[in-house]
Amino acid sequence: MTIGNIYVITAIAVVGGGLFGFDISSMSAILGTHQYKCYFNQGPNYPTKSDPTNCSGPKADVQGGITASMPGGSFIGALVSGFLSDIFGRKKSIQIGAVIWCIGSIIICASQDIAMLIVGRFINGLSVGICSAQVPVYVSELAPPSKRGRVVGAQQWAITWGILIMFYISYGCSYINGTAAFRLPWGLQMIPAIFLFLGLFFLPESPRWLARNDRWEECHDVLALVHAKGDRSNVFVQRELQEIREMCEFERNNADVTYLELFKPKMLNRTHIGVFTQIWSQLTGMNVMMYYITYVFGMTGLTGSTNLIASSIQYVINVLMTIFALIFIDRWGRRLPLLVGSTFMAIWMYANAGLMATYGHKAPPGGVDGVAEESWQISGAPGRAVIACTYLFVASFAPTWGPVSWIYPPELYPLRVRGKAVALCTSANWIFNFALSYFVPPAFVNIQWKTYIIFGVFLTVMTIHVFFCFPETSGKTLEEVETLFAKGVPAWRTKVQYGHIVAVEHGEVKEGMLDGGFSHAEVAGEEGGVPPEEKGGKALGREV
Repeated sequence: MTIGNIYVITAIAVVGGGLFGFDISSMSAILGTHQYKCYFNQGPNYPTKSDPTNCSGPKADVQGGITASMPGGSFIGALVSGFLSDIFGRKKSIQIGAVIWCIGSIIICASQDIAMLIVGRFINGLSVGICSAQVPVYVSELAPPSKRGRVVGAQQWAITWGILIMFYISYGCSYINGTAAFRLPWGLQMIPAIFLFLGLFFLPESPRWLARNDRWEECHDVLALVHAKGDRSNVFVQRELQEIREMCEFERNNADVTYLELFKPKMLNRTHIGVFTQIWSQLTGMNVMMYYITYVFGMTGLTGSTNLIASSIQYVINVLMTIFALIFIDRWGRRLPLLVGSTFMAIWMYANAGLMATYGHKAPPGGVDGVAEESWQISGAPGRAVIACTYLFVASFAPTWGPVSWIYPPELYPLRVRGKAVALCTSANWIFNFALSYFVPPAFVNIQWKTYIIFGVFLTVMTIHVFFCFPETSGKTLEEVETLFAKGVPAWRTKVQYGHIVAVEHGEVKEGMLDGGFSHAEVAGEEGGVPPEEKGGKALGREV
């Protein structure tokens, strides 16, 4: 039995994104516990008879390396995923990622020292890199255009759920004595990967990947199953099939795709947009907040379980605020959430820097309670304001950059390069995640509150960059996005076309207009207005 409901398909597939969420909180919730700090302790504080929990844990740079090992593996995994996806298909490449996750989790769970922990997390990273790159491609190639943002954005929602669930599992396990406090949650994180591996057997393969491999009957069957409940003669199904057919025809006349194709003049602008979407999503500082939130709240005077509970509130906010994006993202588009999100996040970053600089002071040598990363102290009302700004920062990220950074890149590229292009974009995400994970603990030690200024500047620059360079892709088929770039419509002239694409899907529109007032036919170089469902892919194919 093959499942055809796009929401059920999405619910299973995005568990691959949830693995990243599990990893984030399996580290953030555990690195502050005395069981973890004592088992992997490197001083200067060591347990005594009077205080058996007096442990410093790994040194700041070592903890940065432990955290960064996962995104380091993800960088490699994302690059490799492009080849896996093109050879084995979108679905099987995600299943390969699920198997790798289980292997990494076993090693992490059995870790005897820091080196073994880093190796296990690196292997887990390979899995996260593969899944995070290919799940958005897989879902975007199956989804109807009017639902594409919603279902691809569900990957971010799955990440937030993974963070929340794993955080509370880890919090509950923190009351267990001994190493089981961290080994148990690290072992339990295999369960979603097993579910993902088995669930994918019941899902269809990407119709666009099937078409590229000349499996046209299967492609037609999948389009009909997902878009029209099995009706192969449905008007929209026929239109999609024709567009895919003509796009494949064009691509067949071009050379085999390598990563170098992404840096050729006609593709370079799109490569720059996709790569920077993922780079900027990391330079917002959101994942840093997720990994090291216990350090930030420790600086405000929160300790022990109070710190963990306060930290968990941001994960709840993350889950709830992402819901708004799932409901409205296809109406909002892509540009507006990116612009609004980065503007508000910059405000909260600058506010935190100002509060800490004005009302805070240096912590005693060695940091708060011997934690070197907690090198600054702020208490009272200003401390509570820092916590509030942190929550507001998360609330600003969750419905904007969080989901859009996954939705946007797969929409930018033609079929022939989509797998490798999204893999490249996602690898950029992970290499910056790696760098930031390693950079932030020493930054908290050495430059304290100025760390917030750095991220505030990044957020300001990305707002300007998005306004001038990132075009709107919402409300267009993946093939229609091709015509947008072929014509070179300025980013600020593009707009959301949600109502138009809904009408097209229902067969109510025979002629559409692209952004900037150009008809599909004009963009493709035709002279008359040609109904897209009659001419669609053919017109596009000659131009791209």
